[in-house]
Amino acid sequence: MTLGDPRRLTGGYLYHLRMAAAAPRHGARIVFVSFPARPFPLPALAAPRVLARARRLGAHAILLDSIAAAFAGPWLAARSPASPLIGVLHQPPGGIDHSRPRTRLQQPLDRLAYRDARLLIAASDLLADQVAAAGVDRERIRVVPPGRDVAATPAERGDLRSGRRAAFLCVANWIPRKGILELLEALARLPPDAAILHVAGDEGSDPAYAARVRRRLASPDLAGRAVVHGALSRERVAALYAAADAFVLPALREPYGTVWGEAMAFALPVVGWRAGNLPYLADHGREGLLLPPGDIEALARALELLATDSSLRERLGEAAARRASARPTWEQSAALFFAAIRGALEDTSAPESRR
Repeated sequence: MTLGDPRRLTGGYLYHLRMAAAAPRHGARIVFVSFPARPFPLPALAAPRVLARARRLGAHAILLDSIAAAFAGPWLAARSPASPLIGVLHQPPGGIDHSRPRTRLQQPLDRLAYRDARLLIAASDLLADQVAAAGVDRERIRVVPPGRDVAATPAERGDLRSGRRAAFLCVANWIPRKGILELLEALARLPPDAAILHVAGDEGSDPAYAARVRRRLASPDLAGRAVVHGALSRERVAALYAAADAFVLPALREPYGTVWGEAMAFALPVVGWRAGNLPYLADHGREGLLLPPGDIEALARALELLATDSSLRERLGEAAARRASARPTWEQSAALFFAAIRGALEDTSAPESRR
């Protein structure tokens, strides 16, 4: 059970799609059942219909996406589902990108939804720690990270530099916590010939924020220094990774940050704030440059250093690739995912209620 269109281009939705695509190879099938994408808390009104549809499928387990947990929580507490419940978490209880009042309201609803879950699958160690800190039993949480691979590596490396010394890449949907405005401000402080920035991602997630980004891009100090690609296929994103010199995403709150792992697998140094899951993926000065959150001047200095020092880029990129190689591919993640679910379904010792 998820929220809205399951084909949306965000990390959580892509995770589910990759697992669904891999399911037949693991003797399984995933069917998506969605709550309507309406303003909070209106999707909860559809809970009886959504849960009834899930029950009619006669599934061995119901997978509950964390983005829909609050809407199902009260109904699940009132009437336990016929099939065991498995939570698939990409955000902590209370969610992210929400106002403080909504977070306070949503957190207990999320916890209510997870109360009787047989298993909670978290996308990162950071997220597992956050979920446990919110009062969920740590023994019920299993970490299954996203795969590091995007698509087949292009046969030829393209040229993204456009006459500059380096090409930076940012792959992110245009929402405030991704830090795109801060990245543009840092880019504007570099010498004009130092670097060009390529930005890929959905521009429609937050229209008001996107309008601010476009106004900043139109400023004279950024003329010709950034290329906007919009939402791209996995293959086209892979081509950008293969041709870039470094990856930059100054995001404040990332439960995993799939794109950091993908970039590292393409031997790209990663640059961002020392926040969210990035410190779990890379060390400052070893696989990338991690900076104090919000310090735009430090971000600008880091970008200029990478733009002008190709040997540093190479050293950090090689280390990034080595560290990424220790993380699972999508097929390996899928094997962990379905093994964890099967293990939970076979656990007949699970208590009927976990409060």
